[in-house]
Amino acid sequence: MAGRRQEVTVGETARRVTRRRVRTRASLLDAAFRVFAAKGFGRVSIEEVCEAAGYSRGAFYSNFATLDELFFALYQERAELIADQVAGALALDGPDLDVPAAVDRVTEVLLLDLDWLLVKTDFLVHAARDPAVAETLLEHRARLRRAIADRLARARGHTALPAVLGDADGAAHAVVAAYDGVTTQLLLDKDVEGARAWLKQLLTALLTDGSGAPAGDTQGNRGRRRSPWTPTSSSSEPASRAWSPHTS
Repeated sequence: MAGRRQEVTVGETARRVTRRRVRTRASLLDAAFRVFAAKGFGRVSIEEVCEAAGYSRGAFYSNFATLDELFFALYQERAELIADQVAGALALDGPDLDVPAAVDRVTEVLLLDLDWLLVKTDFLVHAARDPAVAETLLEHRARLRRAIADRLARARGHTALPAVLGDADGAAHAVVAAYDGVTTQLLLDKDVEGARAWLKQLLTALLTDGSGAPAGDTQGNRGRRRSPWTPTSSSSEPASRAWSPHTS
């Protein structure tokens, strides 16, 4: 019986240590995100992250070897969140992917956080000067593209993609490129709602024939759904002016 009690005690202690470590890691990540956003990734030291989190350097090094490793943990969290948002929005149609409706859902839920965009941009510049870091960052970015490409490929038999994109992988690259372009503009004008509208316009144009109907739609469905960038009847501005990301 004594041996059994000892085993239980050891198991409970291990679980408490694991929970404490998870909390410590989460606190370090949250603190690092705040400090990175306020000062810039390249201007932050490990000591500053520890001070913001209320932990020692020992706590940092028990979870991360470097600031780069900590950043990749942050990046993975957000990359997985974005991939889940995209995959979840695309999965609602089942096999018959309704591209315009899916674009609406994706752009409504997609993470467009200015602080995160600042941190990510700082780190992108850092990675551009370090081939090893760049390689790891490229691997993380590829995860999001694979999630999008997988869903588009599974719907390929039901929804045709514009031929200019090639295959589902090409379409996924185009989607990510559109997201990158819109978020770069967002960093400058801080117009989150405008960015969502502009992203919706770009994705609709990329993944359909531009009318809101899937490419290859010959069933007379074109024009039934108002394009997301068409102004309402009360608007006096041309569509290109009303939704342009450069208007702010």
